[in-house]
Amino acid sequence: PGREDLHTILDRTTSDVTPKASPAMSRARILEIRATVRKVPVERSVQDFAIRVLQGTHPESEGAPEITRRYVRFGASPRGVQALLLAAKVRALREGRFSVSRDDVRAMATPALRHRLILNFEGEAEGVDVDGIVATILGETSDG
Repeated sequence: PGREDLHTILDRTTSDVTPKASPAMSRARILEIRATVRKVPVERSVQDFAIRVLQGTHPESEGAPEITRRYVRFGASPRGVQALLLAAKVRALREGRFSVSRDDVRAMATPALRHRLILNFEGEAEGVDVDGIVATILGETSDG
């Protein structure tokens, strides 16, 4: 940041003024949106695609790409595929659709899974990009 930006940062973080946050949305509205998201249908084949993407994060998995086998110590847990599918449902709704597509799963895979992969020593030492691993998994996971 430039000098003026640094002044702004310091003014906001080192003074005795405490900013007040105001609610952007009510609790009831959040619960309503959550319920709506959970009602979005997912075809079994799309759900299966999401599962295969998740399995591609596990080095011992039969369908894991070479990059996963070489650099990943621990893949994403079942919570990873839950997060992936819920994010895909939100994306479908935001785009005006009422069911999830494989493209929704692809679009949400990196943000849902990137922090759920644990690299092995070699991956850490070589500075392997986890986003690149997820991209490879998506590229090597067939649609059907």
